Amino acid sequence: MNTEDSHLLPYARRKDFKVGRAVELSGRDKKIYRFLEILPGVASWVTLITVVLLSVYVPFIAAYFIIAFAVYWVLKTAFLSFHLRHNWARLRKNLKVDWAKMIERFEYGHLYHVVILPFYQEGEDVVDATLSSMANANYDTKSLVIVLAAEERAGEGAQKVAEKMREKWADTFGYFLVSTHPGDIVGELAGKGSNATWAAEEVRTKVLDPHGIRYNHTLVSIFDIDTVIYPDYFNCLVWHFMTARRPLKSSYQPVPVFNNNIWDASPLSRVVAMSSTFWEMVQQERPERMATFSSHSVSFQALYEIGYWQTNMVSEDSRIYWNLLVANDGEYDVVPLSYPVSMDANAAPTLWGTIKNIYKQHRRWTYGVENLVYIGYHFMKNKNIALKIRIKIFLRQAEGYWSLVTNPIMLFILGWAPIFLGGRVFHETVLSYNLPIVVRNLLTLSMFGLIISSIISLTLMPARPDGKSRLSYIVMAVQWFLVPITMITFSSLPGLDAQTRLMLGKYMGFWVTPKHRKDDKTA
Repeated sequence: MNTEDSHLLPYARRKDFKVGRAVELSGRDKKIYRFLEILPGVASWVTLITVVLLSVYVPFIAAYFIIAFAVYWVLKTAFLSFHLRHNWARLRKNLKVDWAKMIERFEYGHLYHVVILPFYQEGEDVVDATLSSMANANYDTKSLVIVLAAEERAGEGAQKVAEKMREKWADTFGYFLVSTHPGDIVGELAGKGSNATWAAEEVRTKVLDPHGIRYNHTLVSIFDIDTVIYPDYFNCLVWHFMTARRPLKSSYQPVPVFNNNIWDASPLSRVVAMSSTFWEMVQQERPERMATFSSHSVSFQALYEIGYWQTNMVSEDSRIYWNLLVANDGEYDVVPLSYPVSMDANAAPTLWGTIKNIYKQHRRWTYGVENLVYIGYHFMKNKNIALKIRIKIFLRQAEGYWSLVTNPIMLFILGWAPIFLGGRVFHETVLSYNLPIVVRNLLTLSMFGLIISSIISLTLMPARPDGKSRLSYIVMAVQWFLVPITMITFSSLPGLDAQTRLMLGKYMGFWVTPKHRKDDKTA
Protein backbone atom coordinates (compact mmCIF):
# COMPACT_ATOMS: atom_id res chain seq x y z
CA MET A 1 0.00 0.00 0.00
CA ASN A 2 1.47 3.38 -0.98
CA THR A 3 1.64 6.43 1.26
CA GLU A 4 -1.36 8.00 -0.42
CA ASP A 5 -3.48 5.23 1.09
CA SER A 6 -2.02 5.56 4.57
CA HIS A 7 -5.09 7.44 5.79
CA LEU A 8 -7.00 4.17 5.50
CA LEU A 9 -4.78 2.33 7.96
CA PRO A 10 -6.17 1.73 11.43
CA TYR A 11 -2.98 2.84 13.22
CA ALA A 12 -4.21 6.42 13.34
CA ARG A 13 -7.20 5.37 15.42
CA ARG A 14 -6.53 5.87 19.13
CA LYS A 15 -7.18 2.33 20.33
CA ASP A 16 -6.93 3.50 23.92
CA PHE A 17 -9.62 6.09 23.41
CA LYS A 18 -12.59 4.62 21.54
CA VAL A 19 -15.33 6.87 22.86
CA GLY A 20 -17.91 5.51 20.43
CA ARG A 21 -18.39 2.56 22.77
CA ALA A 22 -19.65 2.89 26.33
CA VAL A 23 -17.08 1.85 28.94
CA GLU A 24 -18.37 0.43 32.22
CA LEU A 25 -16.35 1.68 35.18
CA SER A 26 -15.83 -0.46 38.25
CA GLY A 27 -14.24 -0.38 41.68
CA ARG A 28 -12.51 2.81 42.76
CA ASP A 29 -12.98 4.49 39.36
CA LYS A 30 -16.73 4.03 39.57
CA LYS A 31 -16.81 5.57 43.07
CA ILE A 32 -14.76 8.56 41.93
CA TYR A 33 -17.02 9.13 38.93
CA ARG A 34 -20.12 8.84 41.10
CA PHE A 35 -18.67 11.36 43.59
CA LEU A 36 -18.11 13.80 40.75
CA GLU A 37 -21.72 13.32 39.60
CA ILE A 38 -22.96 14.27 43.06
CA LEU A 39 -20.72 17.32 43.43
CA PRO A 40 -22.43 19.91 41.15
CA GLY A 41 -25.91 19.35 42.59
CA VAL A 42 -24.62 19.48 46.15
CA ALA A 43 -22.74 22.72 45.47
CA SER A 44 -25.83 24.40 44.03
CA TRP A 45 -28.23 23.19 46.72
CA VAL A 46 -25.81 24.07 49.54
CA THR A 47 -25.40 27.58 48.13
CA LEU A 48 -29.15 28.23 47.91
CA ILE A 49 -29.93 26.70 51.30
CA THR A 50 -27.06 28.63 52.91
CA VAL A 51 -28.45 31.95 51.69
CA VAL A 52 -31.84 31.06 53.22
CA LEU A 53 -30.27 30.01 56.53
CA LEU A 54 -28.16 33.16 56.67
CA SER A 55 -31.30 35.21 56.09
CA VAL A 56 -32.97 33.53 59.05
CA TYR A 57 -30.14 33.38 61.58
CA VAL A 58 -27.67 36.10 60.55
CA PRO A 59 -29.69 38.46 58.30
CA PHE A 60 -27.08 41.22 58.53
CA ILE A 61 -24.43 39.03 56.91
CA ALA A 62 -26.98 37.83 54.34
CA ALA A 63 -27.96 41.41 53.49
CA TYR A 64 -24.37 42.57 52.97
CA PHE A 65 -23.67 39.45 50.90
CA ILE A 66 -26.69 40.15 48.70
CA ILE A 67 -25.66 43.77 48.15
CA ALA A 68 -22.12 42.66 47.23
CA PHE A 69 -23.57 40.03 44.93
CA ALA A 70 -25.83 42.59 43.22
CA VAL A 71 -22.78 44.81 42.58
CA TYR A 72 -20.98 41.79 41.14
CA TRP A 73 -24.01 41.14 38.91
CA VAL A 74 -23.92 44.69 37.52
CA LEU A 75 -20.22 44.36 36.72
CA LYS A 76 -20.74 40.94 35.15
CA THR A 77 -23.60 42.28 33.03
CA ALA A 78 -21.42 45.14 31.78
CA PHE A 79 -18.59 42.70 31.02
CA LEU A 80 -20.86 40.37 29.03
CA SER A 81 -22.52 43.29 27.20
CA PHE A 82 -19.07 44.49 26.14
CA HIS A 83 -18.29 41.10 24.58
CA LEU A 84 -21.73 40.88 23.00
CA ARG A 85 -21.32 44.22 21.23
CA HIS A 86 -17.89 43.24 19.97
CA ASN A 87 -19.09 39.95 18.53
CA TRP A 88 -22.14 41.62 17.03
CA ALA A 89 -19.82 43.99 15.15
CA ARG A 90 -17.60 41.08 14.11
CA LEU A 91 -20.57 39.01 12.92
CA ARG A 92 -22.00 41.88 10.86
CA LYS A 93 -18.58 42.44 9.31
CA ASN A 94 -18.16 38.75 8.47
CA LEU A 95 -21.55 38.68 6.75
CA LYS A 96 -20.27 41.37 4.37
CA VAL A 97 -16.94 39.69 3.63
CA ASP A 98 -16.52 38.07 0.22
CA TRP A 99 -15.31 34.75 1.61
CA ALA A 100 -15.08 33.17 -1.84
CA LYS A 101 -12.50 35.80 -2.76
CA MET A 102 -10.77 35.42 0.60
CA ILE A 103 -9.98 31.75 -0.04
CA GLU A 104 -8.74 32.19 -3.59
CA ARG A 105 -5.16 32.30 -2.30
CA PHE A 106 -5.50 28.76 -0.93
CA GLU A 107 -5.43 25.40 -2.67
CA TYR A 108 -8.66 23.94 -1.34
CA GLY A 109 -10.06 21.98 -4.29
CA HIS A 110 -9.06 18.74 -2.54
CA LEU A 111 -11.37 19.41 0.42
CA TYR A 112 -14.67 17.61 0.85
CA HIS A 113 -17.45 18.59 3.22
CA VAL A 114 -19.48 15.84 4.85
CA VAL A 115 -22.73 17.26 6.21
CA ILE A 116 -24.42 14.90 8.68
CA LEU A 117 -28.09 15.70 9.32
CA PRO A 118 -29.55 13.46 12.04
CA PHE A 119 -33.33 13.58 12.06
CA TYR A 120 -36.18 11.80 13.76
CA GLN A 121 -39.76 12.68 12.84
CA GLU A 122 -39.30 16.22 11.59
CA GLY A 123 -41.54 17.31 8.75
CA GLU A 124 -40.59 17.31 5.11
CA ASP A 125 -40.62 21.12 5.02
CA VAL A 126 -37.96 21.33 7.74
CA VAL A 127 -35.61 18.86 6.00
CA ASP A 128 -36.19 20.42 2.58
CA ALA A 129 -35.39 23.94 3.83
CA THR A 130 -32.06 22.73 5.21
CA LEU A 131 -31.09 20.91 2.01
CA SER A 132 -32.20 23.88 -0.08
CA SER A 133 -29.80 26.13 1.84
CA MET A 134 -26.97 23.67 1.08
CA ALA A 135 -27.90 23.62 -2.59
CA ASN A 136 -27.88 27.43 -2.73
CA ALA A 137 -24.51 27.76 -1.01
CA ASN A 138 -21.92 29.93 -2.74
CA TYR A 139 -19.69 26.88 -3.04
CA ASP A 140 -19.10 23.91 -5.33
CA THR A 141 -21.95 21.61 -4.25
CA LYS A 142 -20.20 18.65 -5.89
CA SER A 143 -17.72 18.85 -3.00
CA LEU A 144 -20.53 18.24 -0.53
CA VAL A 145 -21.35 14.79 0.84
CA ILE A 146 -24.85 14.97 2.31
CA VAL A 147 -25.73 12.30 4.87
CA LEU A 148 -29.39 12.26 5.84
CA ALA A 149 -29.26 10.23 9.05
CA ALA A 150 -32.61 8.64 9.83
CA GLU A 151 -33.61 6.66 12.91
CA GLU A 152 -35.07 3.17 12.57
CA ARG A 153 -37.22 3.98 15.62
CA ALA A 154 -38.90 6.79 13.67
CA GLY A 155 -40.68 4.26 11.43
CA GLU A 156 -41.67 4.36 7.79
CA GLY A 157 -42.55 8.05 7.85
CA ALA A 158 -38.93 9.07 8.30
CA GLN A 159 -37.82 6.67 5.56
CA LYS A 160 -40.34 8.15 3.14
CA VAL A 161 -39.11 11.66 3.87
CA ALA A 162 -35.49 10.57 3.40
CA GLU A 163 -36.19 8.86 0.09
CA LYS A 164 -38.17 11.83 -1.19
CA MET A 165 -35.29 14.14 -0.32
CA ARG A 166 -32.85 11.79 -2.05
CA GLU A 167 -34.92 11.86 -5.23
CA LYS A 168 -35.12 15.64 -5.17
CA TRP A 169 -31.58 16.58 -4.18
CA ALA A 170 -29.20 13.68 -4.92
CA ASP A 171 -28.08 15.06 -8.30
CA THR A 172 -27.30 18.46 -6.79
CA PHE A 173 -24.51 17.23 -4.53
CA GLY A 174 -21.36 15.20 -5.02
CA TYR A 175 -22.74 12.36 -2.89
CA PHE A 176 -26.06 11.87 -1.15
CA LEU A 177 -26.32 9.11 1.42
CA VAL A 178 -29.29 8.02 3.51
CA SER A 179 -28.26 6.11 6.63
CA THR A 180 -30.62 4.37 9.04
CA HIS A 181 -29.46 4.02 12.62
CA PRO A 182 -30.69 0.74 14.17
CA GLY A 183 -32.70 1.15 17.34
CA ASP A 184 -31.51 -1.98 19.16
CA ILE A 185 -27.75 -1.58 19.59
CA VAL A 186 -26.79 -2.69 23.11
CA GLY A 187 -25.20 0.00 25.28
CA GLU A 188 -26.40 2.93 23.20
CA LEU A 189 -28.59 5.82 24.27
CA ALA A 190 -31.14 6.72 21.64
CA GLY A 191 -30.11 10.19 20.50
CA LYS A 192 -28.16 12.39 18.16
CA GLY A 193 -24.71 11.10 19.18
CA SER A 194 -25.38 7.44 18.46
CA ASN A 195 -27.12 8.33 15.18
CA ALA A 196 -24.25 10.57 14.06
CA THR A 197 -21.67 7.91 14.90
CA TRP A 198 -23.53 5.34 12.81
CA ALA A 199 -23.82 7.85 9.94
CA ALA A 200 -20.12 8.77 10.08
CA GLU A 201 -19.04 5.14 9.78
CA GLU A 202 -21.51 4.65 6.93
CA VAL A 203 -20.05 7.58 4.99
CA ARG A 204 -16.53 6.30 5.65
CA THR A 205 -17.19 2.82 4.29
CA LYS A 206 -19.55 3.82 1.46
CA VAL A 207 -18.12 7.12 0.25
CA LEU A 208 -14.70 8.09 1.57
CA ASP A 209 -12.83 4.79 1.36
CA PRO A 210 -14.28 3.57 -1.97
CA HIS A 211 -13.46 6.91 -3.63
CA GLY A 212 -10.07 7.41 -1.99
CA ILE A 213 -11.12 10.59 -0.21
CA ARG A 214 -8.56 11.29 2.49
CA TYR A 215 -9.79 11.75 6.04
CA ASN A 216 -7.53 14.75 6.61
CA HIS A 217 -9.01 16.37 3.50
CA THR A 218 -12.57 16.02 4.82
CA LEU A 219 -14.45 18.41 7.05
CA VAL A 220 -17.55 17.15 8.82
CA SER A 221 -20.38 19.54 9.63
CA ILE A 222 -22.76 17.98 12.13
CA PHE A 223 -25.96 20.01 11.88
CA ASP A 224 -29.30 19.85 13.63
CA ILE A 225 -31.92 19.08 11.01
CA ASP A 226 -33.37 22.62 11.15
CA THR A 227 -29.99 24.26 10.42
CA VAL A 228 -30.17 26.65 7.47
CA ILE A 229 -26.75 27.86 6.39
CA TYR A 230 -25.91 31.29 5.02
CA PRO A 231 -24.50 31.24 1.45
CA ASP A 232 -20.84 31.70 2.41
CA TYR A 233 -20.73 29.24 5.30
CA PHE A 234 -18.42 26.72 3.60
CA ASN A 235 -16.14 29.47 2.25
CA CYS A 236 -15.88 30.95 5.74
CA LEU A 237 -15.21 27.49 7.17
CA VAL A 238 -12.45 26.80 4.61
CA TRP A 239 -10.74 30.12 5.41
CA HIS A 240 -10.71 29.38 9.15
CA PHE A 241 -9.56 25.81 8.51
CA MET A 242 -6.69 27.00 6.33
CA THR A 243 -5.59 29.67 8.82
CA ALA A 244 -6.12 27.74 12.08
CA ARG A 245 -3.13 27.09 14.33
CA ARG A 246 -4.01 23.38 14.45
CA PRO A 247 -6.47 22.80 11.57
CA LEU A 248 -6.85 19.05 12.13
CA LYS A 249 -7.05 19.51 15.88
CA SER A 250 -9.76 22.16 15.94
CA SER A 251 -13.54 22.32 15.91
CA TYR A 252 -15.19 25.23 14.10
CA GLN A 253 -18.15 26.88 15.78
CA PRO A 254 -20.63 29.18 14.00
CA VAL A 255 -23.13 31.35 15.87
CA PRO A 256 -26.52 29.60 16.10
CA VAL A 257 -29.21 32.20 15.47
CA PHE A 258 -32.63 30.77 16.31
CA ASN A 259 -34.61 32.82 13.81
CA ASN A 260 -36.04 30.46 11.18
CA ASN A 261 -39.53 30.72 12.68
CA ILE A 262 -38.95 33.73 14.91
CA TRP A 263 -41.84 35.79 13.53
CA ASP A 264 -44.29 33.02 14.38
CA ALA A 265 -42.90 32.35 17.86
CA SER A 266 -44.31 33.81 21.06
CA PRO A 267 -42.45 36.66 22.86
CA LEU A 268 -41.36 34.16 25.51
CA SER A 269 -39.88 31.86 22.90
CA ARG A 270 -38.16 34.74 21.12
CA VAL A 271 -36.48 36.03 24.28
CA VAL A 272 -35.21 32.58 25.24
CA ALA A 273 -34.01 31.88 21.69
CA MET A 274 -32.16 35.18 21.34
CA SER A 275 -30.68 34.83 24.83
CA SER A 276 -29.15 31.52 23.76
CA THR A 277 -27.76 33.18 20.64
CA PHE A 278 -26.33 36.05 22.69
CA TRP A 279 -24.60 33.67 25.07
CA GLU A 280 -22.91 31.93 22.15
CA MET A 281 -21.89 35.30 20.73
CA VAL A 282 -20.29 36.23 24.06
CA GLN A 283 -18.48 32.89 24.12
CA GLN A 284 -17.10 33.54 20.63
CA GLU A 285 -15.18 36.45 22.13
CA ARG A 286 -13.74 34.13 24.79
CA PRO A 287 -12.56 31.09 22.79
CA GLU A 288 -10.58 29.78 25.75
CA ARG A 289 -13.94 29.12 27.44
CA MET A 290 -15.67 27.62 24.42
CA ALA A 291 -16.87 24.10 23.81
CA THR A 292 -18.77 23.03 20.73
CA PHE A 293 -22.51 23.56 20.79
CA SER A 294 -25.30 22.32 18.53
CA SER A 295 -24.25 22.70 14.86
CA HIS A 296 -20.49 22.82 14.26
CA SER A 297 -17.70 21.44 12.06
CA VAL A 298 -14.62 19.28 12.64
CA SER A 299 -12.12 17.30 10.56
CA PHE A 300 -13.03 13.70 9.80
CA GLN A 301 -9.50 12.69 10.78
CA ALA A 302 -10.01 13.95 14.33
CA LEU A 303 -13.37 12.20 14.63
CA TYR A 304 -12.08 8.91 13.26
CA GLU A 305 -9.14 8.82 15.64
CA ILE A 306 -11.45 8.72 18.68
CA GLY A 307 -14.26 6.59 17.28
CA TYR A 308 -16.66 9.46 16.47
CA TRP A 309 -19.28 10.64 18.95
CA GLN A 310 -20.02 8.95 22.24
CA THR A 311 -23.10 6.77 21.83
CA ASN A 312 -24.34 6.86 25.42
CA MET A 313 -24.58 10.63 25.82
CA VAL A 314 -27.30 13.29 26.06
CA SER A 315 -25.04 16.33 25.50
CA GLU A 316 -23.10 14.87 22.57
CA ASP A 317 -22.56 18.25 20.89
CA SER A 318 -20.27 19.54 23.65
CA ARG A 319 -18.98 16.13 24.80
CA ILE A 320 -17.29 15.57 21.44
CA TYR A 321 -15.07 18.58 22.16
CA TRP A 322 -14.06 17.25 25.57
CA ASN A 323 -13.45 13.80 24.03
CA LEU A 324 -11.10 15.38 21.51
CA LEU A 325 -9.39 17.60 24.08
CA VAL A 326 -8.63 14.69 26.41
CA ALA A 327 -7.64 12.32 23.60
CA ASN A 328 -5.19 14.90 22.25
CA ASP A 329 -3.67 15.63 25.68
CA GLY A 330 -5.08 19.15 25.77
CA GLU A 331 -3.82 20.04 22.30
CA TYR A 332 -7.20 20.82 20.79
CA ASP A 333 -9.03 24.09 20.05
CA VAL A 334 -12.43 25.54 19.28
CA VAL A 335 -12.19 28.15 16.53
CA PRO A 336 -15.02 30.72 16.62
CA LEU A 337 -16.30 31.56 13.14
CA SER A 338 -18.37 34.61 14.17
CA TYR A 339 -20.58 33.63 11.24
CA PRO A 340 -24.21 32.60 11.69
CA VAL A 341 -26.33 29.60 10.90
CA SER A 342 -30.09 29.84 11.28
CA MET A 343 -32.10 27.40 13.38
CA ASP A 344 -35.63 27.14 14.78
CA ALA A 345 -36.75 28.90 17.93
CA ASN A 346 -38.44 26.46 20.30
CA ALA A 347 -42.15 26.91 19.67
CA ALA A 348 -45.35 24.91 19.96
CA PRO A 349 -48.97 25.45 18.84
CA THR A 350 -49.92 26.63 22.36
CA LEU A 351 -48.21 28.84 24.96
CA TRP A 352 -48.22 26.06 27.55
CA GLY A 353 -46.77 23.66 25.00
CA THR A 354 -44.03 26.20 24.25
CA ILE A 355 -43.23 26.59 27.96
CA LYS A 356 -42.94 22.82 28.41
CA ASN A 357 -40.81 22.38 25.30
CA ILE A 358 -38.42 25.18 26.23
CA TYR A 359 -38.06 23.82 29.74
CA LYS A 360 -37.31 20.30 28.46
CA GLN A 361 -34.87 21.59 25.86
CA HIS A 362 -32.96 23.68 28.39
CA ARG A 363 -32.95 20.84 30.89
CA ARG A 364 -31.31 18.72 28.20
CA TRP A 365 -28.80 21.48 27.45
CA THR A 366 -27.98 22.08 31.13
CA TYR A 367 -27.59 18.33 31.61
CA GLY A 368 -24.30 19.12 29.92
CA VAL A 369 -23.06 19.34 33.52
CA GLU A 370 -22.27 15.66 32.96
CA ASN A 371 -19.32 16.97 30.93
CA LEU A 372 -17.91 18.55 34.08
CA VAL A 373 -17.92 15.09 35.63
CA TYR A 374 -16.27 13.65 32.53
CA ILE A 375 -13.41 16.15 32.38
CA GLY A 376 -12.92 15.98 36.15
CA TYR A 377 -12.45 12.22 35.94
CA HIS A 378 -10.21 12.25 32.85
CA PHE A 379 -8.15 15.18 34.11
CA MET A 380 -7.25 13.02 37.11
CA LYS A 381 -6.25 10.18 34.77
CA ASN A 382 -4.49 12.07 31.99
CA LYS A 383 -1.29 13.57 33.40
CA ASN A 384 -0.07 14.55 29.93
CA ILE A 385 -2.15 17.72 30.20
CA ALA A 386 -0.39 20.37 32.30
CA LEU A 387 -1.79 20.54 35.83
CA LYS A 388 -2.33 24.29 35.59
CA ILE A 389 -4.43 23.86 32.45
CA ARG A 390 -6.50 21.04 33.98
CA ILE A 391 -7.25 23.06 37.11
CA LYS A 392 -8.09 26.20 35.14
CA ILE A 393 -10.48 24.41 32.76
CA PHE A 394 -12.20 22.45 35.50
CA LEU A 395 -12.74 25.46 37.79
CA ARG A 396 -13.91 27.59 34.89
CA GLN A 397 -16.49 24.99 33.85
CA ALA A 398 -17.55 24.36 37.45
CA GLU A 399 -18.14 28.07 38.03
CA GLY A 400 -20.19 28.27 34.85
CA TYR A 401 -22.57 25.46 35.82
CA TRP A 402 -22.80 26.72 39.41
CA SER A 403 -23.56 30.32 38.45
CA LEU A 404 -26.08 29.26 35.81
CA VAL A 405 -28.22 27.66 38.52
CA THR A 406 -27.60 29.83 41.56
CA ASN A 407 -27.09 33.42 40.37
CA PRO A 408 -30.57 34.25 39.02
CA ILE A 409 -32.31 32.58 41.98
CA MET A 410 -30.15 34.39 44.51
CA LEU A 411 -30.60 37.71 42.76
CA PHE A 412 -34.29 37.77 41.87
CA ILE A 413 -35.78 35.59 44.64
CA LEU A 414 -33.43 35.12 47.58
CA GLY A 415 -32.26 38.74 47.33
CA TRP A 416 -35.32 39.65 49.37
CA ALA A 417 -35.05 36.76 51.84
CA PRO A 418 -33.60 38.79 54.76
CA ILE A 419 -36.62 41.12 54.59
CA PHE A 420 -39.08 38.26 55.04
CA LEU A 421 -37.00 35.92 57.18
CA GLY A 422 -34.75 38.23 59.17
CA GLY A 423 -36.96 38.67 62.25
CA ARG A 424 -38.04 41.72 64.27
CA VAL A 425 -34.56 42.91 65.25
CA PHE A 426 -33.38 43.06 61.67
CA HIS A 427 -36.61 44.74 60.51
CA GLU A 428 -35.98 47.64 62.88
CA THR A 429 -32.60 48.49 61.33
CA VAL A 430 -31.74 51.00 58.62
CA LEU A 431 -30.17 48.16 56.62
CA SER A 432 -33.53 46.39 56.48
CA TYR A 433 -35.10 49.54 55.03
CA ASN A 434 -32.34 50.20 52.53
CA LEU A 435 -31.74 46.62 51.33
CA PRO A 436 -34.66 46.45 48.84
CA ILE A 437 -33.88 49.97 47.60
CA VAL A 438 -30.21 49.18 46.98
CA VAL A 439 -30.95 45.86 45.32
CA ARG A 440 -33.69 47.39 43.19
CA ASN A 441 -31.42 50.22 42.01
CA LEU A 442 -28.59 47.85 41.18
CA LEU A 443 -30.93 45.56 39.24
CA THR A 444 -32.34 48.56 37.39
CA LEU A 445 -28.80 49.56 36.45
CA SER A 446 -28.08 46.07 35.16
CA MET A 447 -31.29 46.15 33.11
CA PHE A 448 -29.76 48.79 30.83
CA GLY A 449 -28.00 45.87 29.20
CA LEU A 450 -31.43 44.80 27.94
CA ILE A 451 -31.56 47.88 25.73
CA ILE A 452 -28.44 46.67 23.95
CA SER A 453 -29.94 43.18 23.70
CA SER A 454 -33.12 44.61 22.21
CA ILE A 455 -31.25 46.57 19.54
CA ILE A 456 -29.01 43.65 18.56
CA SER A 457 -31.93 41.21 18.44
CA LEU A 458 -33.76 43.40 15.92
CA THR A 459 -30.76 43.38 13.59
CA LEU A 460 -30.70 39.56 13.64
CA MET A 461 -34.34 39.23 12.62
CA PRO A 462 -35.18 38.00 9.13
CA ALA A 463 -37.27 40.26 6.89
CA ARG A 464 -40.74 41.01 8.22
CA PRO A 465 -43.19 38.68 6.44
CA ASP A 466 -46.44 39.81 4.86
CA GLY A 467 -49.24 40.03 7.38
CA LYS A 468 -46.99 41.20 10.21
CA SER A 469 -47.54 44.78 11.34
CA ARG A 470 -44.69 47.25 11.89
CA LEU A 471 -45.96 47.42 15.47
CA SER A 472 -44.45 43.96 15.90
CA TYR A 473 -41.07 45.63 16.26
CA ILE A 474 -42.31 47.40 19.39
CA VAL A 475 -43.30 44.04 20.87
CA MET A 476 -39.88 42.70 19.88
CA ALA A 477 -38.24 45.48 21.89
CA VAL A 478 -40.49 45.40 24.96
CA GLN A 479 -40.35 41.60 25.25
CA TRP A 480 -36.86 41.81 26.76
CA PHE A 481 -38.34 42.80 30.11
CA LEU A 482 -39.27 39.11 30.39
CA VAL A 483 -35.59 38.28 30.94
CA PRO A 484 -35.73 38.02 34.76
CA ILE A 485 -38.56 35.49 34.39
CA THR A 486 -36.87 33.50 31.62
CA MET A 487 -33.54 33.39 33.47
CA ILE A 488 -35.15 31.66 36.43
CA THR A 489 -37.71 29.54 34.58
CA PHE A 490 -35.53 28.41 31.67
CA SER A 491 -31.99 28.58 33.05
CA SER A 492 -31.88 28.17 36.82
CA LEU A 493 -34.77 25.75 37.33
CA PRO A 494 -33.97 23.32 34.47
CA GLY A 495 -30.29 23.54 35.43
CA LEU A 496 -31.11 22.70 39.06
CA ASP A 497 -33.40 19.92 37.83
CA ALA A 498 -30.62 18.46 35.67
CA GLN A 499 -27.99 18.67 38.41
CA THR A 500 -30.35 17.12 40.95
CA ARG A 501 -31.12 14.21 38.61
CA LEU A 502 -27.42 13.61 38.09
CA MET A 503 -26.79 13.89 41.83
CA LEU A 504 -29.47 11.30 42.61
CA GLY A 505 -28.41 8.98 39.80
CA LYS A 506 -31.66 9.49 37.89
CA TYR A 507 -29.96 9.77 34.52
CA MET A 508 -31.71 11.51 31.64
CA GLY A 509 -32.38 10.20 28.17
CA PHE A 510 -32.28 12.22 24.97
CA TRP A 511 -35.33 14.37 24.28
CA VAL A 512 -35.92 15.44 20.67
CA THR A 513 -37.11 19.05 20.42
CA PRO A 514 -40.28 19.17 18.28
CA LYS A 515 -40.11 21.53 15.29
CA HIS A 516 -43.13 23.77 14.77
CA ARG A 517 -43.55 26.27 11.97
CA LYS A 518 -46.69 28.05 10.87
CA ASP A 519 -47.68 28.47 7.27
CA ASP A 520 -46.73 31.96 6.12
CA LYS A 521 -50.25 32.60 4.87
CA THR A 522 -51.74 32.01 8.26
CA ALA A 523 -49.04 33.67 10.35
